[in-house]
Amino acid sequence: MTPVELSRTVLCAVRRAVEGGELSVVVPETVSVTVPGAGGWGDYATNIALQLARPAGETPRHVAELLLPHLAGAQGVSGVEITGPGFLNISLGSTASTSLVAEILRRGPRYGFVDGRTIGDDSPPNTPVAHLVRLHASDEPRALVVMDVVARLLRSQGADVRTSCETGSPEPAWATVLGVAGVAPQEPAPLDLDPDFNLDPDLGLEVVRPVPVPTSDLAGLLALGRDAARWALLHPAAHDRPRLTADHLVQRESNPLFRVRYAYARTRAVSRNAADLGFTARPGDVQEATTSLRHEVTPLLADHPRVLSRAAAHRAPDLLARHLVAVADATLLLLPAVLPLGDEKPLAAHRARLALAEAAGAVLAGGLSLLGIDGPEHL
Repeated sequence: MTPVELSRTVLCAVRRAVEGGELSVVVPETVSVTVPGAGGWGDYATNIALQLARPAGETPRHVAELLLPHLAGAQGVSGVEITGPGFLNISLGSTASTSLVAEILRRGPRYGFVDGRTIGDDSPPNTPVAHLVRLHASDEPRALVVMDVVARLLRSQGADVRTSCETGSPEPAWATVLGVAGVAPQEPAPLDLDPDFNLDPDLGLEVVRPVPVPTSDLAGLLALGRDAARWALLHPAAHDRPRLTADHLVQRESNPLFRVRYAYARTRAVSRNAADLGFTARPGDVQEATTSLRHEVTPLLADHPRVLSRAAAHRAPDLLARHLVAVADATLLLLPAVLPLGDEKPLAAHRARLALAEAAGAVLAGGLSLLGIDGPEHL
């Protein structure tokens, strides 16, 4: 069950409570479901009871108690608990997890995309797009890289995007190392606006203006190479100064980029090793020994479409970068349990774990591609 499907399930619960006379409120059009915070319970949490409490004239806790039985009986929901002032925490059953993994494997790296457009494609898709977005950046390496990724994110969510910069001809070294060639010049030049992303109502432009790379650091940035340089510019929020050091190149756990790329490479390795052992992935229930790990990985995978949507809406590639680090860390905990040990024969649980690992690999691959960073098969 994806977050969108769970949101519909929560809406149905609200609608049943209203139709049954238990609640007197207008049923909202959408419901937000998120991964529980630290110390939370279950796979997802929703604050719908807190939102409905005032119009219903009830306490949030009482509204949550009214909704709980309607949610607890829904297909794919294995448990519901009320926490705090009235948050509904929801646990999904193994069938829902199986459906999610199957969906990710079907979509591959495009899981979370709203259409079938190729990453980085400037041409209009075959299906209608929701809106046109015009992005503009100065001839500055970080602005150009951020604009490139924001454009990819917006296209992944169905927007038609046009990009431009002041001259249309970035420095050749930036184009070669950072992959920011082919940006058209913009006429007329945009007005001088506030930092970060701004809308010029006269020109219809969103100006990309993250904290720039100091001129003195340009040589060090280019020395990192494309993958590490792009990560160094994208992982911090736009208002934060990027850290341009060789730490981005070290192959150890302290380097988030290494963990993300290593986790992806390991998912490919376990698939190759499984093939050598004569079995392939098959979505299914994960054996009890790794249930806790499934609950670490699965919510993060299910949350991927929401992360892409938020990163596009807020023009914030750093949201995606941090999400990939979380997915990678959870995946690395899962991987040692994927393959049979010693003389153990491959079982259904091994196939299910492999499917979960491959689903995580698909999310990592898609996310890295959106950031313009290579996902290595071997590392």
